[in-house]
Amino acid sequence: MNSFLNIVEEIKNIVSTEFKTKKVFDKDVADVLGISQMNFATMKKRNKIPFTELLDFCAKKAISINWLLYGQSPESLVEATNKFYMIKYLKDVNASAGGGSSEQYEEIEELEIPEHFMFMLGGEKELKNIEAINVSGDSMEPTFSYNDIVFINRSKTDLNRGGIFTIRTEAGLFIKRIQTRIDGQIDVISDNSVYSTQTLWPNEVEVLGRVVSRFGDVD
Repeated sequence: MNSFLNIVEEIKNIVSTEFKTKKVFDKDVADVLGISQMNFATMKKRNKIPFTELLDFCAKKAISINWLLYGQSPESLVEATNKFYMIKYLKDVNASAGGGSSEQYEEIEELEIPEHFMFMLGGEKELKNIEAINVSGDSMEPTFSYNDIVFINRSKTDLNRGGIFTIRTEAGLFIKRIQTRIDGQIDVISDNSVYSTQTLWPNEVEVLGRVVSRFGDVD
């Protein structure tokens, strides 16, 4: 996958014709993507790719996000169409890695993924169970944070082995690390140590599915 720095340079080339001076700066790319300059600078420093904004940018420019992420030419994408797979992307769903978020289904899109990423999600037979949603908040940093797109396997709801899950409680929709306790309760854990662990009974939690990946492996 290309670094954020390389992606920024590609975006500069794409939008350069829109600037009279033909010179495009980082602040211009931030504006094009709808990201504040402060957040843009942080993302660039951490090589944190803003997937949601890139998807919107590619849709507006009618280009494939795989070209930006993997450096593949449009011609190669056409020739290898059968090597790409579609995932249901619930664009309006934001699961909080922080203070809770509501689940909505106003806009459903399809997200194109390359073949090697399909295998990371469990293989072609598992794709029917996979949904992609957005992350908001910072309580799961550094595992992932605001603006990541995560992939959930809706068929994997068993909490006994632990892991990272998308859950719904009375407070909203969350992405958290889950551990079961001997007494039958579950610990709802944030990877960011600033946030405290919450302990709930299983009947207080609806498990939507296990987080199996983002654009990169989830520990």
